[in-house]
Amino acid sequence: MKIGQVALGVGSICSVINKAGALPTPQEESSVNPNVSPIGEEPKYFHEAGEKDTLGHYDQRFFKRIDSDEDRRSTLQHLMRAYLKFFRERNIETWIAHGTLLGWWWNEKLLPWDWDIDVQVSDSTLEYLANHLNGTKYHYVSEDRSMERDYLLDVNPFWTKRDRGEGLNIIDARWIDIRTGLYVDITGLSQNRPKHPQEIWMCKNLHEYRTEDLFPMQESMFEGVPTKVPYSYEKILSEEYERKALTNTEYEEHRWDPQKKEWVNKAEKPHLITQDETPHPHVPISVQPRSTAPGLQNLGRLFQES
Repeated sequence: MKIGQVALGVGSICSVINKAGALPTPQEESSVNPNVSPIGEEPKYFHEAGEKDTLGHYDQRFFKRIDSDEDRRSTLQHLMRAYLKFFRERNIETWIAHGTLLGWWWNEKLLPWDWDIDVQVSDSTLEYLANHLNGTKYHYVSEDRSMERDYLLDVNPFWTKRDRGEGLNIIDARWIDIRTGLYVDITGLSQNRPKHPQEIWMCKNLHEYRTEDLFPMQESMFEGVPTKVPYSYEKILSEEYERKALTNTEYEEHRWDPQKKEWVNKAEKPHLITQDETPHPHVPISVQPRSTAPGLQNLGRLFQES
């Protein structure tokens, strides 16, 4: 399949509310986004509940209250699983990015302190979402059938403007939990120099990627469901966060437990941190052979560029 081309599948468990761009609110499923406010020539489309780190990750239309850390983690996990399931059911290519990709690199899970979920698509996929799936409401049921949620795919009407502009619409679309307002940020990548020998893909927030670093995508797992990750994921992460993000084992009041393969909150669960004086260099699940038990088999590969 040509890079960026979208293979279309049959939708399931969803209803297109309004392909013309009318988007549901909790009270009415056919009203447009009431939050659009004119600022200069390009009004900001997505509005958050506030500017602080916590409030800034809730869509204003659906925000009711700030969730506890436990509820937030659970909500974000199901939000991510539903998003990946929705796209895979329709054979639409998407992949995880930024801090979400970093969480995958460590243990195929969201980073416990992270409020952000970031995914990317090609500009041709973004066009398909805008023309055919904008306003889709998706009913999700968890694998164990203990959780049911409704999510909204909302495409920014300014997605066609591929420059950064005033920075008000760098997010091209969102996948929103309409019960809480928490969301997944979806950004599109466009080729800014399509005839250049080293083709460069760029989002509106000026992140750049080489074609050979993105494609072909690799299949993996994230939060228990299949996902795609960029081909040169370590290179991409090192360029964005520096190499230390792949080796530091303490961050944001959390410590990496190498035996449990998880980040543990030092304040909340100090008793769960493995008390072991033996050094255990981290080897993430993402580079461990699935046919063998987790261990240090790939230690040389992990630190060869250190």
